[in-house]
Amino acid sequence: MDILYYVIVAAATLLIVAPITWCIASAYHKKVDGKKIGSAEDRSREIIDEALKVAETKKREASIEAKEEILRTRNELEKETKERRAEIQKYERRVLSKEEALDKKTETLEKREAGLVQREEVLSKRTQEVEELNKQRVQELERISGLTSEQAKEYLLKTVEDEVKHDTAKLIKELDSRAREEASKKAKEYVVTAIQKCAADHVAETTISVVQLPNDEMKGRIIGREGRNIRTLETMTGVELIIDDTPEAVVLSGFDPIRREVARIALEKLIVDGRIHPARIEEMVEKARKEVETMIREEGESALLEVGVHGLHPELVRLLGKMKFRTSYGQNALKHSIEVAHLSGLLAGELGVDVRMAKRAGLLHDIGKSVDHEIEGTHVQIGSDLCKKYKESAIVINAVESHHGDVEATSIISCIVQAADTISAARPGARKETLETYTTRLKQLEEITNNFKGVDKSFAIQAGREIRVMVIPEQINDDNMVLLARDISKQIENELEYPGQIKVSVIRESRVVDYAR
Repeated sequence: MDILYYVIVAAATLLIVAPITWCIASAYHKKVDGKKIGSAEDRSREIIDEALKVAETKKREASIEAKEEILRTRNELEKETKERRAEIQKYERRVLSKEEALDKKTETLEKREAGLVQREEVLSKRTQEVEELNKQRVQELERISGLTSEQAKEYLLKTVEDEVKHDTAKLIKELDSRAREEASKKAKEYVVTAIQKCAADHVAETTISVVQLPNDEMKGRIIGREGRNIRTLETMTGVELIIDDTPEAVVLSGFDPIRREVARIALEKLIVDGRIHPARIEEMVEKARKEVETMIREEGESALLEVGVHGLHPELVRLLGKMKFRTSYGQNALKHSIEVAHLSGLLAGELGVDVRMAKRAGLLHDIGKSVDHEIEGTHVQIGSDLCKKYKESAIVINAVESHHGDVEATSIISCIVQAADTISAARPGARKETLETYTTRLKQLEEITNNFKGVDKSFAIQAGREIRVMVIPEQINDDNMVLLARDISKQIENELEYPGQIKVSVIRESRVVDYAR
């Protein structure tokens, strides 16, 4: 109860004291606020007065600056205007001077035009006069010379043609001489270098093979009873056996060297074996064929290794090996091809072209000769077809086609192969000709030259390597001799096949004879 009493007293006291305290505090705050408000209003009025003063000052300064800016701008504009006016006046003076110059030029051109018109009139009159004088001159010349203008023109043209012909022949002779000197010098250097580096043996091939016998009694065994052994051997090999009085020897004769080689090997095996009868002959011939076929492949591969050519089709390798048994004018075709390959490589090295390609083309240039007795056509065409069939390059194909001049050479390698082929064929001792072929070539040489107009006689000398042509002096002059020699050379190149080169010498002889009495 005491606690409650105290609480109620405290609450009543609080209720009485709180409003009094609030009233006192409110009055105090109002008094303080009133003082603050009064001082703030005074301060605001002072700030406003200062702001007005500053604004007025700024306004005056801005007005002064604006006036100064306007004055400066006006001065600049006046200055710029004066400069522009000066430039315009300068341009006006230049334009006026140009107009004056143009006026003067126009007057000058008009005067010149008038002078040209007068000159044209004068020239026209003079041209007419010249034409009339020319007509009179032509008529007078025709009257004096007794020739018409057409005849005189033909005479002049003939004179000019003779002069041009003379100059042409002279120029051709000079250029030909110069070119021959330079080309001959370079060619000799290249060829001599290539030949010195290439040493090749020359073995004359024949169309017969000789088999030595241990004794003459073996001849009877080879012939056999009623000749059955020799008939069997000839039938199986296609080679003729010649058994005559030659002591201890049998001659095998045949056009095909492969068949002749098969027969030789088979006969030697039969002689060693001693058992000679038809069944044994057939067995030995078959073994000999296999042995020759192996030999052909080995020879082809050996040629590739010797030359340094790789990547050749196996069939081309086999055909190369077959060329061991093929000859041309007594020269072995495979040895010739290897020699041409070496020479081509050496010449290519001297000229700075692809040596491997040159060797490849040189090795394959006569590949057609391996089957030219089996397929119709020239060995050039056959070789070209074989190279195309076995995917050889265009350079090799062109070298094969052009090495005898049948097709135009399209690369320097083709020219190198052609030169190497000629070198190999023309070497002393490399080839031999039959008497009939030799005499036919000489006769053809003389016939070709005798058919030319103005040729009196011709003589093939130096084993057909030079043809001397005697001309009729009244029909062939010195200038025509140069042209005649070129024409004869071209026709010989087109119609004849020959190793090396043929020299054409045209001789024109004039003699004057008198007697002192």
